Amino acid sequence: MPFLSKVWFVTGSASGLRRGIAEVRLLNLMAIVVTISIPVIYTFAADTPLLLEPHNLIVDHSLPREEADTQIIAARRYDTFWNTGNETLARASLAPNFADITLPAGRPQGIAGPLAASRLMRAAIPDLRCEIEQMIVAGDRVVTHLRFRGHFTGRFGQIQGQGQTINFIATDIYRVADGRIAENWHIEDNLTLQQELGLIPKMIASFGRRVGEPEALQKRASRKMCGPSPNYTNS
Repeated sequence: MPFLSKVWFVTGSASGLRRGIAEVRLLNLMAIVVTISIPVIYTFAADTPLLLEPHNLIVDHSLPREEADTQIIAARRYDTFWNTGNETLARASLAPNFADITLPAGRPQGIAGPLAASRLMRAAIPDLRCEIEQMIVAGDRVVTHLRFRGHFTGRFGQIQGQGQTINFIATDIYRVADGRIAENWHIEDNLTLQQELGLIPKMIASFGRRVGEPEALQKRASRKMCGPSPNYTNS
């Protein structure tokens, strides 16, 4: 009886419980259809509360609400993949013919590219996490500004991490079609990341002074490059 009650709740006709056996059989057939379709609907919505929420969301209000929501969910799924490393989210958010328009050298094209990049990053930074600092939705595009954090305790190539703090940003532009990301233009702050990994020395832009280098050495280098500072005081 509880099974029939669920069916009648869906059909909205409780009085039918007193009808003939033929109608009950028909309802059982309908119940099979209902029990098959409900998990599909639930699967689509089930992960939504678990996805990253953007700290700041800006949406073009000329977009139909349903279209905007679909694009936002696709972007949140993909960004949550970068936060967790859950490859199921990447496959759910990327179109089968996904194209990385700004493909880095050595990275495979298509869905395999982000999966390989995520594995490489997590081998070096096992606790890698990201946040969506901003998300902008307009037309068929979603722009996400991400911040990545973690600690370099694994290995990157031949370099063993020593627990260095990782904190860098990235910006992605997604083109969404049929509820999935079809194309992506992305740029990462690779200078900061490589400095934090120890691949290149940390530098300060002004005069190329290394972090921690005494200011006197910087001034000395500045005089060699530019000559002595002119004296503009009145004599």
